[in-house]
Amino acid sequence: MSKLIWDKTGERYYETGVNQGVLYPQGEGGTYPKGVAWNGLISVTESPSGAEPTPLYADNIKYLNLVSAEEFGASIEAYTYPDEFAQCDGSAEIATGVMIGQQNRKVFGLSYKTVLGNDSDGNDYGYKLHLIYGALAAPSEKGYSTINDSPEAITFSWEVTTTPVPVTGFKPTASITIDSTKVNSAKLAALEEILYGSEVTEARLPLPDEVAALLAADTPSALALVEISPADEDADVAVDSNIVLTFNNKISRESIIVTKDDGTLVAGTKTWDTAGKVLTFEPTGNLSVSTVYLVTVGGVVDIYGQALSAAVINFMTAN
Repeated sequence: MSKLIWDKTGERYYETGVNQGVLYPQGEGGTYPKGVAWNGLISVTESPSGAEPTPLYADNIKYLNLVSAEEFGASIEAYTYPDEFAQCDGSAEIATGVMIGQQNRKVFGLSYKTVLGNDSDGNDYGYKLHLIYGALAAPSEKGYSTINDSPEAITFSWEVTTTPVPVTGFKPTASITIDSTKVNSAKLAALEEILYGSEVTEARLPLPDEVAALLAADTPSALALVEISPADEDADVAVDSNIVLTFNNKISRESIIVTKDDGTLVAGTKTWDTAGKVLTFEPTGNLSVSTVYLVTVGGVVDIYGQALSAAVINFMTAN
């Protein structure tokens, strides 16, 4: 058990921005076989609806709530859109460069990223990858105005409704969100190669079951402290040494402290490597000579929720 701590360094998270939008017009069999880059994407506003309770009463008390189905909708705003989106917006080309409206609208899929940040890494902490399926765009206004001394680019916007697609073992869904800080980086890179294409394959949008199979988590190894430097019971440790702890899994939280053998707390700075497995403790100043130091490894929990048994490592500095 550990006491709750608010606003720890590195845990002040936020989400911002939208980039790398990709449009996937639907093909045969409900697949999304080809993706095209969506330049000029300004915003995607996700707007779930439904899930409204209808209360039932019996025996003079509230008996239960019946909840309506939840639907996923969104609004898209952009400065421009791919040519392939014209058919999704109810347009058709009757001659080269000649478009007509009020046509059948094509279903499409969409992917885009949002930026994850925190107080330590800023916008470099990670990102979320959003996948949308079964989308249908509704007609929207397009406002044109004269060029003046304060010119502004025209923006286009669409309200989007969706039809969920099947997911084995779950209810159908129209959206998937993938957190880059929590999934295997190699598997995520493989998924992005599918989404964005490569030198030999077309970009496409895989259906949820394929995404789940590709990103399925491996059975995590039991959490362990693989290495610590200085090692337990080391002697003649340099007074300007840092303390480095290496774990086998990515760590989500810890309460590691360094003290002298008389209980005096050692001030310092903790930093993690990008993989979240190597913790470096840098003392504010040099350690004292000929002094025993204790490293209390406690409160360590990995991203799989596995806790490490508390341990105390000691070492002595040089004369």
